[in-house]
Amino acid sequence: MTTTAIESTAPEADAPGLSALVYDLGERLSARGQRLCTVESCTGGGIARAITDIPGSSAWFDCGWVAYSNAAKTRMIGVPSELITEHGAVSEEVARAMVEGGLNGSDADLALSVTGIAGPGGGSPDKPVGTVCFGWQVRGAEPRVETRRFDGERHAVRLQAMLCALSELLAHEVA
Repeated sequence: MTTTAIESTAPEADAPGLSALVYDLGERLSARGQRLCTVESCTGGGIARAITDIPGSSAWFDCGWVAYSNAAKTRMIGVPSELITEHGAVSEEVARAMVEGGLNGSDADLALSVTGIAGPGGGSPDKPVGTVCFGWQVRGAEPRVETRRFDGERHAVRLQAMLCALSELLAHEVA
């Protein structure tokens, strides 16, 4: 797991670097004629908000879900409740099911998912505050999942998760 610290008091969607990542993503997806969907938990729709803040994003952004509760993950995205019970909502297994569910429920060509513990509560010794699991998938390919651990308070953890989700998507799925 990687530990990164970003201290921020700015709202996530206005954070330095976030708009640049979204613009870059939009240019790449538009050039390829591809569309993205997002499935977010701990980021609370922040990635979708940052995307839709960009004029013209409807050309490359299909849809997004905020599946915050375990029940919503199951009901809206199709994450098996047994998977959540066995591995926890913050797990690579659930991040994988979320990204697969996003592609299954959309017309998008690629998807990303984020599930984590932003804090200040909710952590455990095995999964402390700042633990975030990600999923990325291009339609027709196997999903890629990863767990990161971020430092800071709630807004900093959420911002780092948003930046990581987008930068990793750009580096691997849309390279």
